[in-house]
Amino acid sequence: MPSDQYFDAEPTVTSAPVVVDVTLPDTAFTMETDRGVFSHGHLDTATSMLLRAPLPLAADGALLDLGCGAGPIALTMARRSPAATVWAVDVNRRARELCTRNADRNGITNIVVAHPDDVSLDLRFATIWSNPPIRIGKDALHDLLLTWLARLAEGGRAALVVQKHLGADSLQRWLIEHGFACDRVGSKAGFRLLAIQQAHTA
Repeated sequence: MPSDQYFDAEPTVTSAPVVVDVTLPDTAFTMETDRGVFSHGHLDTATSMLLRAPLPLAADGALLDLGCGAGPIALTMARRSPAATVWAVDVNRRARELCTRNADRNGITNIVVAHPDDVSLDLRFATIWSNPPIRIGKDALHDLLLTWLARLAEGGRAALVVQKHLGADSLQRWLIEHGFACDRVGSKAGFRLLAIQQAHTA
């Protein structure tokens, strides 16, 4: 049976590319989307909320778009921090191919698109932004977040955007219980924007 889950490694649903224009207050780009990859044919509300928020973004070093999809977060990070290297990570092969094409389409050269297994374990990220794949299930999501948030550099910051009815508030509590400083810095249209730092211990 054809698969249309954006977190599948190898989507089998028939490709149907749609090109969209993304306009933000400080940048704009054209982006190809496709079936079998999150947010086909548009920039979703949650990602738009994250990209329009006044979030801190490191000017250099390694930045991470976790679960990049077609790449709107990675493209925006790369445009805003041209001296940084943005890692666009996704298990979905079609998503990685789209993100690569979208970087090329927009002349953006500071993005590295990779499968999670191909990112060096020694790499640390100054900034992590993500519209995480909530629908992979709570246990898998928790494993994913613990794995990648542990790779924040000293003083690094992360931001997640999560739907309230899919557990944003309980996720915030869980992150705090696991040693992260986590604050809600935005709430709009049923979404929560969470800002995260590794908690300092005495």
